[in-house]
Amino acid sequence: MNAIEIQGLTKIYKGKKRSAVAALKDLNLSIMQGEVFGYLGPNGAGKSTTIKTLMGLVKPTSGSAKIMGTSISARDARSHVGYLPENPAFYDFLSAEEYLEFVGRTFSLSGPRLKEKQEETLRLLELWDDRKRPIRSYSKGMVQRVGLAQVLIHDPDVYILDEPMSGLDPLGRALVKSILLDLKARGKCVFFSTHIISDVETVCDRVGIILKGELQSVDSVERIMAEGIEGYTVVVSTKAGETKKYSVVSDQLSDFLASMSVEGNQVKLVEPTRKHLEDFFLSIVKEKSA
Repeated sequence: MNAIEIQGLTKIYKGKKRSAVAALKDLNLSIMQGEVFGYLGPNGAGKSTTIKTLMGLVKPTSGSAKIMGTSISARDARSHVGYLPENPAFYDFLSAEEYLEFVGRTFSLSGPRLKEKQEETLRLLELWDDRKRPIRSYSKGMVQRVGLAQVLIHDPDVYILDEPMSGLDPLGRALVKSILLDLKARGKCVFFSTHIISDVETVCDRVGIILKGELQSVDSVERIMAEGIEGYTVVVSTKAGETKKYSVVSDQLSDFLASMSVEGNQVKLVEPTRKHLEDFFLSIVKEKSA
C-alpha cells in the first residue's frame, strides 16, 4: 500500500468574470512508505493546492486521493498525518510546552506518554530552554520549529509539509534535514514542497515538478544527478612531485587515466562535474513556458 495515492485530482476555481482557473489538472501521483518526496514548482504552480486538498482544506473538483489507504474525504485519513502549513498560525499566548500538550491531547496522547513526547520533541527542535515562553515572543525561525514540533509529537506515518524550511537559518535547515532523514530511516513517508532545490538534492528519493497545475516530471534524484554528469575533475600527482588538476569530458576519461598511468603519474581524485537539480528544474520550466 502506498502512503499517498492521488488519482485524477483536479481543482478549478472561479476567476474574474466567471472564468475558470485550473489550479490542478488531472494530477496522478503515488508516494511510498519510507520515501521522502520533494514537490517543486514556481509560485502559483499548484503545490499548496495539492497539499490543502490532501488535508481536506480544499474540496477537489474531481478525482480522488488516499492517505494510508483511507480516502481524504474521510476524517480518519488525517489521523495518520503530521501537517505543517506554509504559514502556520498558533495560539501565541500559549508557550511551546502548552501548545504541544494541546496538540498531543488532540491526538489522544495523555499522562506520562504525553510528557515524554513533549520533552523529546522540544529537545529535538532545540526549544527546550524556551519552552515556557509565550510563542508570541519567538523569532520567525523558532515559530517554524514549533510548527515542526506539533507535526512530530504524535509520531504519524505520513508527514505533509508545505515549505518546512521557510524562515530557518542554515543551522535550522540542517537540523530539519537531519530530522527528515531520520524519519525516512524509520520507514515514514515525507511529502514536502519547497523552493530550496539544494535541500531536495540532499534528502529526497524522488522529486516531482508541477507547473500551471500540471505534473510535468517525476523522477529519482539519483538518476537525475547521474544523467547530469558533464565531465570529471581529475587531480594528479606527477612524477616531479607536483599536484595538477584537469577537467576531462566524460567520453575521454578512460583514455586520460590510462595515459596518466603510462606516464607514471598518480591519480589522487576523480570527481564528477554535474548539472545540479536546479538546472533540471529550470530546463523544464523554460521548455514548458516556451
